[in-house]
Amino acid sequence: MNEKDVGSVQAIKWENAELFLLDQRLLPRTESYLHIDSVDSASRAISSMVVRGAPAIGVTAAYAIVLAARARHREDPGNWKRLVEADLRLLGDSRPTAVNLRWAIERMRRRIASTDGDPVGTLAAEAEAIHSEDINANLKMGGLGAAFLDPGCRVLTHCNAGALATGGYGTALGVVRSGYRQGRVAEVYADETRPWLQGARLTAWELQKDGIPVTLIPDSAAAHLMSRHRFDWIIVGSDRIAANGDVANKIGTYSLAVNARYHGVKFMVVAPTSTIDMQTLRGDDIPIENRNPDEVTKIAEQSIAPDGVTAENPVFDVTPAELVDVIVTEKGVVERPDSGSIRSLMA
Repeated sequence: MNEKDVGSVQAIKWENAELFLLDQRLLPRTESYLHIDSVDSASRAISSMVVRGAPAIGVTAAYAIVLAARARHREDPGNWKRLVEADLRLLGDSRPTAVNLRWAIERMRRRIASTDGDPVGTLAAEAEAIHSEDINANLKMGGLGAAFLDPGCRVLTHCNAGALATGGYGTALGVVRSGYRQGRVAEVYADETRPWLQGARLTAWELQKDGIPVTLIPDSAAAHLMSRHRFDWIIVGSDRIAANGDVANKIGTYSLAVNARYHGVKFMVVAPTSTIDMQTLRGDDIPIENRNPDEVTKIAEQSIAPDGVTAENPVFDVTPAELVDVIVTEKGVVERPDSGSIRSLMA
């Protein structure tokens, strides 16, 4: 698999048994990788948005567990499995909504249970497999999703569900990439995505880097442009999908879905099956992370609101399944998702 296959962006690098993360807080002005040398620094990187996007968080956690196991084995070779449990809990608390984090931790925990002696080689191979599988899943989803798009399609995407948010290639942007290569995508629009501006800082940068033209719009312009028939599809990723097909994604996704249904715009969610949480029956049961209100009242540490004003900062919202036209996964596609179709997919 080469750069042409997966795009020019690499958010996560594992080189010589060391982890490096592209600091997404500094994009698009600065491309800088942080050396992550411990599970503590990995947890901080996840919670502070150095790395973000559910699949990328899961891949990062897998590599962080290799670092944790190496440190714990050096500390106490006979007791490292018990000691590493504290590290797994720390990682699990880093971002509560992204179910891929929990999925990756549980997969690595099972590998830990079956590992004897020095764990680094075995666990590194498992983490690398998770990373590679995610890229391959994205490539598969890109093709499956693009098949729904008519030639000359116009697409709006929200937040960043590209190579930066995954092991590589992307979920929603994977469909955009595949569709663009096939001549199915003619125009791409990106919501700015307040308050972290992932659409403006990350999606626009990532698409430009791969030579895909993109037009940036304010979040508040989406409904107006839908009324002017500017979009055929809205394509987004997800941080968790409930067993009934309800979708948790970046705040603002629900508003887009409501407006899309009113204006006759199709709505696609692209996510690997590791994002589907069969233990969470409906969207109302998904924990919604609330972050520091300063992220709303400030931009780049500069205040944009009166001192002392109250602000609320929910990071995600839940789009009901009935507003979703299609969910694309690496195992197949679900149209008009509901409990039965999701159960059949996961079986």
